[in-house]
Amino acid sequence: MVKQLTVDVIHNPSLDFTALPPRQQSPGSPIRAKQPLDLVVMLRHHSTDRLHLSAFVTTRRTPQWGIQNAYLNISASELLQAAARLRTEWSRRLVHYQPRDADGMPLGGHPFSDEVDLSAHADFSRRLTEDLADEGQHFLERLLQGADAPMTGLRTFLMDMLAREEGLRISFDSDLHLPWPMLAVVPPDGAPLLHGFLGYRHQIEQTGAHAFPHTQREVLARTTPVTSLNTDVALDAVGRAPEVRKMLEERSQLTVRTESEELLDDLAAPVLDDDVMYFWCHGALVENGSPYPHLAVKLTDSQPIDAELVLRKRRRHTSSGDALFRPFVLLNACYTGQTAPEPGIKHLGAALVNLGADGVIGPQFDIPQLFASEYALEFLGRYLSGDSTAGEIAMGLVRSYVHRFHNPLGLAYSVYCGIDSRLEQTL
Repeated sequence: MVKQLTVDVIHNPSLDFTALPPRQQSPGSPIRAKQPLDLVVMLRHHSTDRLHLSAFVTTRRTPQWGIQNAYLNISASELLQAAARLRTEWSRRLVHYQPRDADGMPLGGHPFSDEVDLSAHADFSRRLTEDLADEGQHFLERLLQGADAPMTGLRTFLMDMLAREEGLRISFDSDLHLPWPMLAVVPPDGAPLLHGFLGYRHQIEQTGAHAFPHTQREVLARTTPVTSLNTDVALDAVGRAPEVRKMLEERSQLTVRTESEELLDDLAAPVLDDDVMYFWCHGALVENGSPYPHLAVKLTDSQPIDAELVLRKRRRHTSSGDALFRPFVLLNACYTGQTAPEPGIKHLGAALVNLGADGVIGPQFDIPQLFASEYALEFLGRYLSGDSTAGEIAMGLVRSYVHRFHNPLGLAYSVYCGIDSRLEQTL
């Protein structure tokens, strides 16, 4: 009798030098295979400023007439301008919102910045969130506008996939970084408008790191994760930051870096063995002499650390089999979830992924520090448990903050190349 044997490959001799999906593991295997994504959307930028969009379901056979695809009727520059406007609207209307009296004079502080729990402002928060959902719908409609047959077919397919069921794992493999979690569809069956946000409905990641996976030494799962806190000491007492540090100290082997020299020296070493790198510091868009400022983070000494600096420090190890750099990175500083404002401009998150990081998550605009510290405590606590992927956690936190606190700011956080990232630990 012929019997099908199930084999677990404990050693990985190819070092992931393959694009083939992993085989199903046997029941009870310590190795958790990553399953195919539910939907892949590819946005390509051509030199003529034209954009081409395609979408396909990875688990279905490709139709004989090919996958759904079309050239967009909006240019890359117009789309980037719309994305910048949407992020600005979220920042202006949430982070910087301040109540005013009948004469237009400010009343009190900024509710969305001063509080995480907005239950006292539930009605206002709901109305504002619904209006931002309408903004997200408008953005997606502009993206998919057009009456030609390819565009009509693609729009029908994509909108049906995004609106039909919840909980899909979706990868936007895009040459342009757009605020995908903040885009929205019209929710079915009369559901609240906030249920239409893509970041509420689905697990979302942006990809587009233009690099092959680096050959790195094989690393086995360990009993205690290794983490780092890369921080500005001026933020030590902000919000729940003390609780975040205490949790990292108790549940991991923690390294604290407060000066840029410490971080850059470790980046220059062949082995930087962090499972999780947490940046709790300031992010800023730095002028560089071009029309497009670039992102940098600053620790206590305020030296800008940008993509070029990180790439320079690790350039000797990109092709070394003895090197090791594969952390999941939480860049909890302003703008760190937003990649380059223009194609070709390097971004810190993309640079870390290209160097081997397992994924990056960060906010797309100037997130309030109080909320950021709360988000870090929840995200890192769940990630360190090893029970959930980064995509599951990000979607879960969006829903948790909306339902518990009437706060939509979880949608500001964007996962970059890390939807399936999970902390593997041995018992």
